[in-house]
Amino acid sequence: MTFEIALVLGILAAALVLFVSEIIRMDLVALLVLCTLTITGLVPTDQAFAGFSSNAVITVWAMFILSEGLTRTGIADVIGRRIVRIAGPREVPMIMVIMITAATLSAFMNNIGVAALMLPVVVDLARRTRLPVSRLLMPLANATLLGGLVTLIGTPPNLLVSEALFIGGHQPFELFDFTPIGSGIVLAGILFMALLGRLLLPKTRAERSRHLSQRSLRARYKLQEQTFMLRVPVNSVLVGKTLADSRIGVSTGLIILALVRFGRSETLPSRQTVLRAGDGILVKGREDQFRELQRWSDLVIEREAPVLKSMVSSKVGYAEVKLDENSPLVGELVRLAGFRSRFNVVVVGIKRRNTYRLTNLAYVPLRAGDRILVQGELETIEELHKFADFSHTEVLTNEQLREQYQADERMFVVRLPKHSELSDATLHKSRIADVFDFRVLAIFRDGKLSLMPDGDEILAGGDLLLIEGQPEDLEVLRGLQELEVESRVAPHLGKLESERLTLMDATLDPRSSLAGKTVGELNFRERYGLELAGIWRDGTTLSVDLAEERLKVGDALLLLGPRDRLQLLSNDSDFLILTPLGQQPPDTRRAPLAAAVMLAVVGLVLVGYLPIAVAAVAGGSFMILTGCLTMEQAYRAIDWRAIFLIAGMLPLGIAMQDSGAATWLASQVMELLGDKGPWAVIAGLYLLTAVATLAIPTVALVVLMSPIVLSAMTELGLQPHTAMMAIAMAAASFMSPISHPSNTLVMGPGGYRFVDYLKVGIPLTLVVFAATMILLPWLWPLQPL
Repeated sequence: MTFEIALVLGILAAALVLFVSEIIRMDLVALLVLCTLTITGLVPTDQAFAGFSSNAVITVWAMFILSEGLTRTGIADVIGRRIVRIAGPREVPMIMVIMITAATLSAFMNNIGVAALMLPVVVDLARRTRLPVSRLLMPLANATLLGGLVTLIGTPPNLLVSEALFIGGHQPFELFDFTPIGSGIVLAGILFMALLGRLLLPKTRAERSRHLSQRSLRARYKLQEQTFMLRVPVNSVLVGKTLADSRIGVSTGLIILALVRFGRSETLPSRQTVLRAGDGILVKGREDQFRELQRWSDLVIEREAPVLKSMVSSKVGYAEVKLDENSPLVGELVRLAGFRSRFNVVVVGIKRRNTYRLTNLAYVPLRAGDRILVQGELETIEELHKFADFSHTEVLTNEQLREQYQADERMFVVRLPKHSELSDATLHKSRIADVFDFRVLAIFRDGKLSLMPDGDEILAGGDLLLIEGQPEDLEVLRGLQELEVESRVAPHLGKLESERLTLMDATLDPRSSLAGKTVGELNFRERYGLELAGIWRDGTTLSVDLAEERLKVGDALLLLGPRDRLQLLSNDSDFLILTPLGQQPPDTRRAPLAAAVMLAVVGLVLVGYLPIAVAAVAGGSFMILTGCLTMEQAYRAIDWRAIFLIAGMLPLGIAMQDSGAATWLASQVMELLGDKGPWAVIAGLYLLTAVATLAIPTVALVVLMSPIVLSAMTELGLQPHTAMMAIAMAAASFMSPISHPSNTLVMGPGGYRFVDYLKVGIPLTLVVFAATMILLPWLWPLQPL
């Protein structure tokens, strides 16, 4: 093994570790691989970025645009709905028709787009026919993967193996070279799923009517169990305050569903709504968490404690730190950034673009360049400049603090009564810092002063707490204690539903920009005029403390709000709507035109007039020119993560070939299987690829396996087309919800768990393997070099 081979294998191993661990995004890993190969001289600089101009990459992004054009014009929706109606209400015919439809569309469209397109259709069919949706969605996802095996343009791995053949000096695959074997595999896969695979899936009850659908959603997300009414008593300190000032929602994580006044209800009231005596506030959340917060009203303000204030002021200071653009804190919410645990300071304020914020900081996402005002012991403040998270640190005097932040001291001393319910509770559990921006600077107990106590500090009756915050917030806490809790809310829920409040199930589009963001950061109420009432993930319901949850593709989201606002959401490209609300059908006037463009692309390639890359780009351009979609929609349709992943990994394939690493790996395979014949080698490479799809993105895996296969076939003295076809078939990944976006997309709506993918995916993979090894000798017999 030469040094170059060892270096290439080391880069390969590092990339695989990063892919599996997901510490870094896949597309970023690919770019880092590209840069490393260039810096180490393993790939010439003139070839480093050749992947971005390769025919495979160009064809992939052009096919994204063509698929979007078909979707936008409604042609795929029309085809899908009409064909699915043939099946009737029985499960086996329904599965077969759904899979045939999805597989046919996926042969010429992007399979992720087909899955996103068919998902609401299949969910609606399950609801109307009372078939378990879990028995239909995984067959849908598997059909999109199977259908991609039928043509050269069906899936990126097919294009990549063809590109690898061309780079290796061999004849590349043509458009329909995959069709005979791909069709046989599709047939085998459909028969397996319809007859056996469906029996391995869980059953979830599907409801028939809209009324039952609403009831089903309430039951699924436990909305009824976690809904209660808060009543504002006469003479409450909250009377005259707005909902925002009352902190009812922020303080407890409650979702305010409606305000009931004089028998009339206002759904999702504005935060500026002023409370009146006798108002009923219908909320969703944990009643026990609300009652825990009420206990803070036991605190008694001690106005006379100047000595304690001066003692603490001499030992606690402020600093302004600038967040470095490379800090891992960028994008985190303040409450999740861990300033207390990492730097032993607390966040007091944030300055951004010459504006500053001193309150309601918990759910503010941090950005590069933010100037963050922090507070801590003087010794700790002096050491902050040593942390790489901050590009600049400045210790502030009291005069600078008032000048730059217009912040005066807000310290006051409170006493915890001897028999307070807060005794034996921790500061962290009290959530007082998250809710009211209170900071407990010190605790005076038994003559001892404890500065900057951490969240695990246990409170005791008789404690004196030096708190920095707004004294009027304690009045709001007293108002929270005055609120009366009423548990019988079923009539209110039913009335609201019959009037304006509607529930809707949705999921994130695979290309959604919202994936990875927290619920608190998105602020659904302000952004959409809706509330996110629950998340269905990994077969379980998340319905409390949602603000800290990061949304994932595959989550099923329960959205709550007025019907008209929910209908507007159906036009938002970030969401796929699963609950029908009478949306207008897509405009299909340009559907014949979009179909003609797609047929022209296929025809021009089939007769050999244009190469596939040129034909696809021309077709995408005509889609835009004829108004089937706009240029902005075309840009959004492209999955740029996939493009950068492919283009970034292609140089690694070149380096493996040029350095001899591929030959070395192929020789290891030959030592193990070579004496058993070429078909044993091909089967071994197939199984290795199939297993690797559990952890490695399929496009990256094909790029890595192609040079190994080419070297192995060269050593056997055989043409590589048969083995490369086997690798393309093996790249269809059925065994994991994270191995392909089509699998991820159906996970939440179908209520699947990881084990469900293994139960169905492993036998389906074996069926596809058996079909491939039976058909290959007949359709692609081995040929000598």
